Amino acid sequence: MTFALPAATCRMLAHARTMPPQSRTPAMSAASRTRCAWAQADPLLTAYHDEEWGVPERDSRALWEKLMLDGFQAGLSWLTILRKREAFRKAFRGFDPARVARFTEADVQRLCVDPAIVRSRAKIEATIGNARAYLAMRQGDEDFARFCWSFAGDKPIVGDGHVLAKTPLSEAMSRALKARGFKFVGPVIVHSWMQAVGIVDDHALDCFRRKAPPRRAPR
Repeated sequence: MTFALPAATCRMLAHARTMPPQSRTPAMSAASRTRCAWAQADPLLTAYHDEEWGVPERDSRALWEKLMLDGFQAGLSWLTILRKREAFRKAFRGFDPARVARFTEADVQRLCVDPAIVRSRAKIEATIGNARAYLAMRQGDEDFARFCWSFAGDKPIVGDGHVLAKTPLSEAMSRALKARGFKFVGPVIVHSWMQAVGIVDDHALDCFRRKAPPRRAPR
């Protein structure tokens, strides 16, 4: 005895047979992906890891903003900064260096009592000074993005899976930034920032975001 399948089912099976093999397999769910260990502690960190961390950033202003946020992270967790990021952007006028460079002592006082951000006078004053340093580079025809990427030979350096707090590359960039008047840009902060903006791709070896074999830093 045979049983006839419904016409709709027959059409579905026929369509499936004509589909390429990879399209017949359900897409890997976000929850089942293998990620860097640090990205699994909180949904906000997971989203940041999957969508932003390690993506090469070539916009000068965006690079500067992320460097400033990494400076505020010093002594804190990145999750704390992520939770406050929109408040930081509002407090610092969208991290527009031209606007931040014009901040006065009244702005410093305003920011020092703003509970939505990290209320560190030293970090706030450093951000204002760093906006002026950024503008000084631009006025000297030194593009911030080209300056930053020049340390990596203008393409991402893929790490070998070792977790490091700083590298010779971050030490060199730290020195160069300090020579241009930047503050809160020590080699540990700079290395963390280089990872975040994709100058260095330090995704774990088994992370689904890792895309290339290791590449040595330029000497």
